[in-house]
Amino acid sequence: MNLLRSSIAALCLSLLPLAASADDQSQAAARLNELLSRAQTMTGGFSQMTLSANGANLQETTGSLALKRPGMFRWHTDPPLEQLLVSDGQKIWLYDPDLEQVTIQQLDQRLSHTPALLLSGDVSRLQESFDIQYTGGGNVLDFTLTPKDADSMFDSLRVSFSDGVINDMQMSDPVGQRTNILFRNVQLNAPLDDEQFTFEVPEGVDVISE
Repeated sequence: MNLLRSSIAALCLSLLPLAASADDQSQAAARLNELLSRAQTMTGGFSQMTLSANGANLQETTGSLALKRPGMFRWHTDPPLEQLLVSDGQKIWLYDPDLEQVTIQQLDQRLSHTPALLLSGDVSRLQESFDIQYTGGGNVLDFTLTPKDADSMFDSLRVSFSDGVINDMQMSDPVGQRTNILFRNVQLNAPLDDEQFTFEVPEGVDVISE
């Protein structure tokens, strides 16, 4: 499957030169922190695929995203499974146009519970939340994050960078499902207005507060 790599060669290269230092938690965390912190804002598109534990394709979606530190993000999934996820860093809105429903709750600030915060939140304390390993070679770096919290929403998270820019993410959850997210047309550090990280509830939409 080509969602996770542009070529087999890139995958092979990623396993070579840095394997000896993959167990160095401090080095891995510092490198990942440096890469993530380069992006004070980020915009782009994505393709997302969810696979069952036995590898069956459960769902495929596409969409667009905008993120801004600290903690703000806007994640829009295209029709026919349209949803809009918006956070101002404090609250989070999940809007489902088909159901005419929006759910509002406080944003869980734990990185292991809200993976989007890896791209938009405070990543200075990565080692407090994860065991981290990395491998890489050439222009590709792969990081594998294992949450330290037993109640994390995922068992493992892999983040891949190409030429210093995030390329894809893969999450595995406790029941064995895998979610692969491939980013495209990524732009870093363009000016973004805070207004796009708030949500005005449309008239006639049901509101659920948690």
